[in-house]
Amino acid sequence: MARATARHILVSTEAKCNELKTAIEGGADFAELARQHSTCPSGRDGGNLGSFGPGQMVREFDTVVFSAPLNQVQGPVKTQFGYHLLEVTSRQD
Repeated sequence: MARATARHILVSTEAKCNELKTAIEGGADFAELARQHSTCPSGRDGGNLGSFGPGQMVREFDTVVFSAPLNQVQGPVKTQFGYHLLEVTSRQD
């Protein structure tokens, strides 16, 4: 069964999500930005979500996690929770 590990940053607006993505692309540390800005409890751990399989996250999240290239920040991804930046750190198909 497919498994992935990923980290994310969850914020309430698309504008904030884009601002953080630009900062990461400019060299800012993903984990540090997650600790500072993410509204998800995972932010305290740098946005780390651990390992999970298909169907364990909301559909929009799953679609990106199980198709995106590894170690590249994706987003903004809109879900019922807000706007996410996602980074898939490993995947086993």
